[in-house]
Amino acid sequence: MKLDVKLKFAHLGEVPALAERYEALGFDGIWSSETAHDPFLPLALAAAHTSRAALGTDLAVAFARSPFAVAMAARDLQDASGGRFRLGLGTQVRAHVERRFSMPFDRPAARIKDYVRCLRAVWDAFQHGTRPAYEGEFYRFTLLIPFFDPGPSAAGPIPVYLAGVNPAMCRAAGEVADGFLCHPLHTSAYLRDVVRPALDAGARLQGKRVDDLDLYSMVFVVSGETEAERERAAGEVRRQIAFYASTPNYRAVLEHAGHGGIARELSRLARSGGWERMPALIPDDLLAQVACVAPPAALPGALRARYAGLLDRVTLYLHVPADDPDGRWRAFVSAFRQAA
Repeated sequence: MKLDVKLKFAHLGEVPALAERYEALGFDGIWSSETAHDPFLPLALAAAHTSRAALGTDLAVAFARSPFAVAMAARDLQDASGGRFRLGLGTQVRAHVERRFSMPFDRPAARIKDYVRCLRAVWDAFQHGTRPAYEGEFYRFTLLIPFFDPGPSAAGPIPVYLAGVNPAMCRAAGEVADGFLCHPLHTSAYLRDVVRPALDAGARLQGKRVDDLDLYSMVFVVSGETEAERERAAGEVRRQIAFYASTPNYRAVLEHAGHGGIARELSRLARSGGWERMPALIPDDLLAQVACVAPPAALPGALRARYAGLLDRVTLYLHVPADDPDGRWRAFVSAFRQAA
């Protein structure tokens, strides 16, 4: 199991030093999200300032961009990193795609499969000079002249990871992707009972099994040396659970955990603007199902035990604070590896 880290920065100028630090601390991979920043630009800087760590997007919103635009960006990052790039894509939800990105959103599972197939057609044309002739249900790629063709790359194929929560999206990922980005709102039981079987069903359509895919997730943790630190951590995780679970797309996780009623109440409060009241609805047993709860010294082993046989890569949802001693994180990474 690999231990990765998420990039957390205020402006791009911070990325080179952060990437160098994360690699020096021993993390296996560095991931960039599409939240308040573009997901690709930070990784171009990280590629120039690292030599070992895997680099990936967790995640880039696929439907906000054309397959050709993403194929070009991914190809450049794969070359810049010497083959260390992972392209993580997600569909986002209808409201954000239509109202924030002003792009179409319909039949997301079918659309994302078509998107990935179109991506691969673009890369195949770059790499092998195949005639652009992809015409799918949602996307097409039928034109490429030499002026716009970067030609073959020596960096190797680009692994595609898809994100999902519900069975339909998991099956789609299993069918067309190389890896899967699990949502941080999950339980180990949901991964075992819902996510992995659905991925396996999709993977079998391409002659693979779920174990042939690379499964990655950010994970919530509740830890701390003092009771006050543990309470602060628990409060933050409760806020995150409440935020995510208020979206109907993620309700299935709480229903599987026996808390579907809480999910519906969270949605009601979100619609009425009752955000401050929502974390109090998350009971201790749900917190323990969603988060890995352990004291700092036991946390590396607890993470490995919790996700053994379920995930291949994990990263903590919390970021590595700039003022935290490097020795603490080197010890954490070392303990995680020794717990294998």
